[in-house]
Amino acid sequence: MIEIRQLTKLYGAVIGVNDVSVDLAAGAHGLLGPNGAGKTTFLGLVTGQLRPTMGSVLVFGERPFGNRRVLRRIGYCPAADLGDRSVTPREWVTYLARLSGFGPGVAAARADDALARVGLFDAARRPCGSLSKGMRQRAKLAGAIAHDPDLLVLDEPFVGLDPVARHELVELVRAWSRSKSLVVASHLLHEVEALDAGLAVILGGRLVASGTADEIRRLVDSLPAEVRVRCGAPRRFAELACGVAGVEAVRIEGDVVIVATRLPGAVIEEAVPRAVDERLGVSEVIPADRSLEGIFGQLVHLQRGVRA
Repeated sequence: MIEIRQLTKLYGAVIGVNDVSVDLAAGAHGLLGPNGAGKTTFLGLVTGQLRPTMGSVLVFGERPFGNRRVLRRIGYCPAADLGDRSVTPREWVTYLARLSGFGPGVAAARADDALARVGLFDAARRPCGSLSKGMRQRAKLAGAIAHDPDLLVLDEPFVGLDPVARHELVELVRAWSRSKSLVVASHLLHEVEALDAGLAVILGGRLVASGTADEIRRLVDSLPAEVRVRCGAPRRFAELACGVAGVEAVRIEGDVVIVATRLPGAVIEEAVPRAVDERLGVSEVIPADRSLEGIFGQLVHLQRGVRA
């Protein structure tokens, strides 16, 4: 669906995206990264809003920039909130459908259908300024799907929503991804994981990992992880940890011993019981975080040259 080769986008001397190469097949994909990582620039290149400085991006086999054949197959929901709060969701979505080439009657019918799909039909004739953040997000989503695109691109769609609105929007997007393709840029990993999406992690404008959640977990499992142990005799525990297989480094921060190891389970199963037997006053053991959140945090630290 998307083929990217050595893609770079420069804003003068500032690098937005730096030498990215990746293939994204049809289906659901999550683009993960903290603010300023380059996600919005990446989406701008994929949706044809930006022209690459170097490299190439193909969507459905064609360059998207200025290409109506490609652009009519993409639905885009930007991170920015709706600007004109005086219009109603129906007026807004109808306007977007008109921009996609539909006549007045067909555009209005498509707007009504899209608003019903996102659960906003009853509020469709209220000014957007009177709607909650979650309802405005639904209106933006309706505008992105009204022309029935093959690819839906969402930029930070869950930011600023309360837990209930966030859950409902995740379910809406998940339902869409069962039959159409989807790219969601976010730093909220549990929502992206709930979409059963493939993952691409972008940091500092560079793609540092891509694949399924399990593949990225295996990647991180091959790297040293950290086990943190709080005890009353940190120097002695450090000595015990150094004798455990897989341990690569040990450092002490106050009463906490931080063990970098490729076998975190061995530290917990061998060094901690010995410390208990020696009455070293072990009060807390924090194992390596192998959740998706923890993996993402470790990738951030690795990109910055610090082991997580």
